[in-house]
Amino acid sequence: MRIEEGALFILETLESHGFEAYVVGGCVRDSLLGKTPQDWDICTNALPDDVKRCTAPLPVIETGIQHGTVTVIYHHMSYEVTTYRTEGSYSDNRRPDYVKFVRELKEDLSRRDFTINAMAYHPKRGLADYFGGKEDLQNGIIRCVGNAEVRFDEDGLRIMRALRFASVYGFETESQTAQAILEKKEHLCRIAAERIQVELRKLLSGKGADNILTRYREVFEVIIPEIHAMAGFAQNNPHHVFDVWTHTVKSIVAVPPNEILRLTMLLHDIGKPLCYTEDESGTGHFYNHAEESARLARMILNRLRFEKETIRAVTELVQYHGLDIPANTRCVKRWMNRLGAEQFRRLTEVWRADILAQAPQFQSEKLEKIQQITVCMQTVLEQGQCFRRKDLAVNGRDLIEIGIPPGKQVGAVLDFLMESVLEERAENSREELLRLAREKMDE
Repeated sequence: MRIEEGALFILETLESHGFEAYVVGGCVRDSLLGKTPQDWDICTNALPDDVKRCTAPLPVIETGIQHGTVTVIYHHMSYEVTTYRTEGSYSDNRRPDYVKFVRELKEDLSRRDFTINAMAYHPKRGLADYFGGKEDLQNGIIRCVGNAEVRFDEDGLRIMRALRFASVYGFETESQTAQAILEKKEHLCRIAAERIQVELRKLLSGKGADNILTRYREVFEVIIPEIHAMAGFAQNNPHHVFDVWTHTVKSIVAVPPNEILRLTMLLHDIGKPLCYTEDESGTGHFYNHAEESARLARMILNRLRFEKETIRAVTELVQYHGLDIPANTRCVKRWMNRLGAEQFRRLTEVWRADILAQAPQFQSEKLEKIQQITVCMQTVLEQGQCFRRKDLAVNGRDLIEIGIPPGKQVGAVLDFLMESVLEERAENSREELLRLAREKMDE
C-alpha cells in the first residue's frame, strides 16, 4: 500500500519519538479497493500534546482535542491525528458522552462503525485487521463491528452511512446489520438534517442505489415521509407497468450518477398520489402532478437543508419533467433560452429516464423524439446559434449609441430583439437588429 507523503512523514515522526502510529479507516479501505484516498487519517498512542510536540514546527489545529484529535498541516495538506480511544455511552444517539484514551490499537478499532472502516496499516507492520474487514471488502459486505444494534444506538447516522457505503460500492448488508438498520431507523429522527443530506446525496449517486432504495424503503420514509404514499400506488395506466415508487427507483438509475439528476428523479413523481383520478374506463390520470411534485420537492429539499441552487435546479426539472415540446430547433432554442443550456440538457436526461421506467411497448417512439430534441440542442450549441441575450449581435451600448435612452427601454428593446431572433423573424446580424431597433424606437 502506498501511503501519501504527508501521512508517511507523520507516522515516521511519531515513531522516531517512541510512539506507535497507523493510517486508519477510509484511506485503508479505499487503498485496498484500488482507489485513491481523499483523506489520510492517522491513529496513535501519542496524546494530542505529544503529537503537537513531535510534529513541531508544523502547524497543528486543535480540531477536536477533547476527543483526542488534532489536525497536522504538511505542505498545505491536512491530516487528522487521533489518539487511541474508547467511547462512553451515546445518550443523544450522536456523540459519546465521554472518551477514554487507551494504549492498544485493537481497543480503538473496536469502537468503529463497520469492519471495512476498522482496519489500520503500517508500512512495516502491515495490515491490522481484527474484525475481518479485508474479507468483507473482498466479499462486498457491509457489517457492523460488534453488535449492530449497539453501533446504531451510538450514532443513528451510521444507518445512513451503512446504506451509503452499500450503494456506492454495490455491496450487500450483512443480515444482522440489515435487521438492525430496519429496527433502529427511527434514530434518524434525531439526526440533524444537514448530516442526513450529505449521506443521501452520496447514496443516490451510488451504483447500487436502486437495490438500497427498494430494500430499505421504510428507512427513507423516516427522512422523507412523503415516500410512504408512493409505495404500492398503482398507476392504472397503459403507459405504466409499475407502482409509483418502483417507477421512481427505476428512473433514478436511468440517469447518470449526478446529484441534481438523481434528486430530480427521486422527487419527480412524489406528488402523484395526491393528484390521482380515474376516468369512466378506470384509467388512472395524474393531472397537474408535476406542479404538485415540484411544490413537495421544494419543501422536502428545504427541510433537508439543501443549498438554494440545488433546490432551484431540482424543482425546476421536476416542474417541467412532463413537458411535451415539438422536436424542432425553434422550440428547442426557446426552452434553452428559458432554462439555460445545461439545465435543458439535464431536462432531456430526465425525460429519457422517465420513459425508460415506463411500459416498454411505448418507449421506442418516445425515445426517438427525445433523441431528435437532443440533436436539435447539439446543433444549436455546435453552430453557435443565438438563444441567449448575450449571444445577440448587438448589446445595450449599441442601442444607446443609436439614441435609445438608457434603462428600462434598452432592456425592453433587447427583449424584443431576442424574441425576434428566437421566432426566426430576424437574423442575428448587427445590421438587421439595429434596423429593427430603430423601427421599434420610432413606434
